[in-house]
Amino acid sequence: MESQVRGGTRWKRFAVVMVPSVAATAAIGVALAQGALAASFSVSGQSFKVTTKQLDGEGFVQYGALDEGYTLKGDKTVRPVAVSAFSTATIQSLCQSVVTPNIPVLGNVSLILRAGDGAEPVLAENLYIDVAQLEADATFRGIDIGVAAKDANKGPGMKGGKERANPFGFSQQSDSVTLKDVKQTAWATSAGTFKLSGLKMSVSTGVKECY
Repeated sequence: MESQVRGGTRWKRFAVVMVPSVAATAAIGVALAQGALAASFSVSGQSFKVTTKQLDGEGFVQYGALDEGYTLKGDKTVRPVAVSAFSTATIQSLCQSVVTPNIPVLGNVSLILRAGDGAEPVLAENLYIDVAQLEADATFRGIDIGVAAKDANKGPGMKGGKERANPFGFSQQSDSVTLKDVKQTAWATSAGTFKLSGLKMSVSTGVKECY
């Protein structure tokens, strides 16, 4: 999850989504499905919802940070988030959705992305998610709680760059983690690679979300 200042186009911002910011075009969708791209996803000024049936992650770390962005009107915002990072992750039945309200002529517009519903799961490396809210059944293995964020060594480490996080702040880490029946609201996601098997994407009017 990349805690950085992110911009975007105006009403078309609904087309920039997690797969952890990529414009939702067919060419990019195919490349992601083939695991060909690093990915960084956010919706400027908006949170998005994510559900998964199960996420199995190796090398996990979580720490606090500030997510910087802009509202749809262009006003700068800063939000506290919990950054969840995985060295590798296997995800079954991924759904991501974002609703952009009040588009001229169209009204509310919803984008939904689904992947990993078949035999092949979604695969990610160096995955970061800026989490605002999370519900799941969680199992942690080899967990350390209270380690300074800079000293966490089981996961991919802190993002660096423009991320606003205290390297001496509280964090927790584990060798591996399993999250089942995940419901999550996030502000941004990034990954070194993100392979979306069985990618399906739809854009429609009205409010349609993963949960």
